[in-house]
Amino acid sequence: MNQSIKRTSVWLPLIVAVAFVAGMLSGAYFFSRHSKDSALDKISTIMKYISSEYVDDVDTDSLLEKSIPDILAKLDPHTSYIPASDLQAANEELNGKFSGIGISFNMLTDTITVIEVISGGPSEKVGIMAGDRIISINDSIVAGKKWSNEKVISNLRGDKGTTVKLGIKRSTSDKLLDFTVDRGDIPVASIDASYMLTPKVGYVKINKFGSTTYNEFLTSMVELRAKGAESFVLDLRGNGGGYMEMAIMMANEFLPAGKLIVSSHGRTPESESAAVSDGTGAFQDVDVTVLIDEFSASASEIVAGAIQDNDRGLIIGRRSFGKGLVQRPIELPDMSAIRLTTARYYTPSGRCIQKTYTPGSLDSYGMEIADRYSHGEGFSADSIKLDKSHVFHTVGGRKVYGGGGIMPDVFVPNDTTGLSTYYLTVLNAGLMHKYAFHYVDPRRKELSKAKTVKELLALLPSDDVLLQDFADFAYTTEKIAPRWYYINLSRDLIVSLVKGLIARDVLGTSGYYEIMNASDPTVNKARKEIESGNARYPIGTPANNNQKKK
Repeated sequence: MNQSIKRTSVWLPLIVAVAFVAGMLSGAYFFSRHSKDSALDKISTIMKYISSEYVDDVDTDSLLEKSIPDILAKLDPHTSYIPASDLQAANEELNGKFSGIGISFNMLTDTITVIEVISGGPSEKVGIMAGDRIISINDSIVAGKKWSNEKVISNLRGDKGTTVKLGIKRSTSDKLLDFTVDRGDIPVASIDASYMLTPKVGYVKINKFGSTTYNEFLTSMVELRAKGAESFVLDLRGNGGGYMEMAIMMANEFLPAGKLIVSSHGRTPESESAAVSDGTGAFQDVDVTVLIDEFSASASEIVAGAIQDNDRGLIIGRRSFGKGLVQRPIELPDMSAIRLTTARYYTPSGRCIQKTYTPGSLDSYGMEIADRYSHGEGFSADSIKLDKSHVFHTVGGRKVYGGGGIMPDVFVPNDTTGLSTYYLTVLNAGLMHKYAFHYVDPRRKELSKAKTVKELLALLPSDDVLLQDFADFAYTTEKIAPRWYYINLSRDLIVSLVKGLIARDVLGTSGYYEIMNASDPTVNKARKEIESGNARYPIGTPANNNQKKK
């Protein structure tokens, strides 16, 4: 009896404590739930009063639609709202295809001018050609109407199987040509360029991480390897990201088994994840460099972080954007959606490369890139503001820093060589783009015989003749005087860009990059680092350091 009393006296305080804590937790849950319900009730009550008693008639649905972005803006810079009317368009590029007629266009002299006809697309099938001018859409005149690009797109795109009638003016015909195009699925390529930079170095330019990116990337890599590529330059400059899964699969191609690629951490179990390489990658034995700049973000930073933290390759360029927040797309009942930040992702060394932000204050966040330029970061590595309190280490012990983007292993500043007032004037006026079309259009039949950049360049006049012709064109069209002192200062820039744009019109986007990269300091630096042996795995080892001294 006494023993029973003693045992009860021992357990009683614990029982009471557990009951007390349970009571607190249940109370906290009740008040938390009550607080959330009260907030929802408050919004509902306010909307009801506006609907029933406000002095004027108000479309409460429209009012709420306009208020949602303001609410989400109080969270972080990347949580966002997508109205139902915009959701399909927002997903089209990442999903790899959309329905349309299959052209790229520019607005030249207030006329929709076809720049590129997508191979195998609906427009190519009916005979529309690069250089054609779209005068009418569905019998409505559009030439000279100064339509925005968005309005043109909305009129040309449409559901698969629907038709659009185009009135086309072609330089080889005196009369307007009528084409009826059946809209179809148009592939949206993630790879802008894929070619041999040198006989042993392949170059791949990736513009986004969409649903087809990995397959496109792998195809390009295999084709380049078949052409003799033993090392690779992956260009992620300007790549704002996309699907994390595509970045993980891409990084996996270069890593041996068991290497952490990326992890994410949030409030819920679903937001916790870790991706580890499985050892099946086809390019574990190649030298690799990754090019980044201040506009490389999100999935681009996942790839760069995985390569850098595992000492797998060299990161070259300038500090990346600094987006380390993971968004989950959530579709709402009315077919609108939110992209809600649910986690932060971390590179293998443990870095969260998300740059700092103040919730609800988007202005300073949006100006961060401009601030980098104002204090000279784009032009000098010494001006980079590294957060030394966020130091981490690669698998080989090299120091890397968190708190604001991926810092490259090899810094390459913005190249301002050759800039002049003349160059900036003609560039801002879009004259080099217009001139390229002006040059190609009457010569399209002859120039289209070229199948490679080398063949195309052989058909072009000398640099002196091309430069003189461009200067005459700029004066004739925009009355920009040919100030030859400044033209000669920018000679290489002008000639290179004009040739690149001509190549784009004739050979497509890959031709443009092949010409522009010939004088690109970051691409040339990557090539030199590969050729000197500095990109060999593992980066930073004594063997590589010795190689650098040779």
